[in-house]
Amino acid sequence: MTSPWIASLIAIFVWWFATGAILVAVRRADRLGTHGMTTVMGLPLLALGVWAVAVSLSDASVAGAYIGFLGALAIWGWIELAFLAGVITGPQREACPPGLSGRDRFFRAFQTVAYHELALTMGLWGLVIASDGAENRIAMATYLVLFLARISAKLNLFYGVPRINLEFVPDRLSHLKSYFRRGPVTLAFPAAITILTALLAVCAERLWTAGSDVTVVGFALLTAIAGLALLEHWLMVVPLPDAKLWRWMLPAQKTMPKEERQ
Repeated sequence: MTSPWIASLIAIFVWWFATGAILVAVRRADRLGTHGMTTVMGLPLLALGVWAVAVSLSDASVAGAYIGFLGALAIWGWIELAFLAGVITGPQREACPPGLSGRDRFFRAFQTVAYHELALTMGLWGLVIASDGAENRIAMATYLVLFLARISAKLNLFYGVPRINLEFVPDRLSHLKSYFRRGPVTLAFPAAITILTALLAVCAERLWTAGSDVTVVGFALLTAIAGLALLEHWLMVVPLPDAKLWRWMLPAQKTMPKEERQ
């Protein structure tokens, strides 16, 4: 478990499996109309994440690195579940009016995800406070990478990218599609790629120069997550069938989606 390759594979598998599990839960909630219940039933995941992070803060061992990493993902995962289930979103739940542009479009789009952004920010702030002076800060670092990547992805979907996967957008968030823009990339894309590439390079350099097993594992986990975040952005441009990673494991929708990534 101290090999950087094993740690990286664990990070990739957990990311893939957790994403699929959340999509399955949300798809089921769409079919049965149990969005609120699905979110409530996911609360043990949040509690487990908080407990894992608390345990990891004073544990500067390889096990502590894994526990902190998984704890941060559990907290993040529950917030994402609550968002995709349409429980924690924003005050605006209507589609974007035709012709709306500029500042008005931006603020209306922000209102569709305002509560979600607040929840993510509160999670980050809580981890920053809890990790102050802690021996193990892998949970905070993991959450921070996810946070930066998610904000960047949302901005690029808003300003415009050539490829947008709409088939996994849940029923209760269907209005968000009207705020996405499919088209040529804007300055937001090279800015995001530059930031995420720099973040990946820093994590990889720290991994290369790591002097202990716990440092190796910690930065291997962070390098894998940063690499996945960078890949996620490139898939907004490069035509690869990434949706197949999860489509096979999902129950059928009530109606077939009309819009898919092209």
